Amino acid sequence: MPAQPILHTERPARLLVIVAHPDDADFGPAATVSRWIDEGTVSELVCCTSGDAGADDPETDPLELAAVREAEQRAAAEVVGYREVHFLHQPDGALENDLPLREALVRIIRTVRPDAVMTSDPTHLFTADGFVQHADHRAAGIAAVDAVYPAARNAMAFPHLAKAGLAPHVVRRLYLFWPAEPNEWVDVSGYVERKLHALRAHVSQLRDPDGTERRVRERLVEEGRLVGVEAAEPFRVIRIER
Repeated sequence: MPAQPILHTERPARLLVIVAHPDDADFGPAATVSRWIDEGTVSELVCCTSGDAGADDPETDPLELAAVREAEQRAAAEVVGYREVHFLHQPDGALENDLPLREALVRIIRTVRPDAVMTSDPTHLFTADGFVQHADHRAAGIAAVDAVYPAARNAMAFPHLAKAGLAPHVVRRLYLFWPAEPNEWVDVSGYVERKLHALRAHVSQLRDPDGTERRVRERLVEEGRLVGVEAAEPFRVIRIER
């Protein structure tokens, strides 16, 4: 953590959020993205998997669960304000930062042409309170980072994409949520309820909705105190180009 926590005041005009599962973006940066969208940012969401392993009952039909979770994510995305949601249908629990996934992400980056990409921090394995970061979160994060730099900007990375009209694109900033070492915080005062509203859409994943909302609210308030606001979300901000 920096000696003096920094309140982030920049806002990308175009943002692409890349996550592993449906609900990651809502447990993660939903308040920030909601605020930026209200202020004029155009944002799209990529879910690398459809969450087909997100159940405790081994008899669950993964295809039925995937359909449910995609519907839940689309409902949450409407609350936040995303323009579009992309599902890459990679295997839940077995996500890998391989070339096919990177190519799929590069294709979307070159199509959307965002100023910034937001994804989970791939370096964050353990938290101070003993939480172990899901392997899919780390895989999605590093795949997004590798797709941003250097692949999306390199004409010789997946050259068939450029030949098909998807020109290289430079992403100028990375925002890593659930950061191991946050360096900037976004003021989300006034957007806590919007984030909770989006989370409520994920009915299949909320075993204790009231407890979840209480913990999320408390964490936003704790982060806000660090920068002198009512609520905040922390990020590791990487400025690839200024």
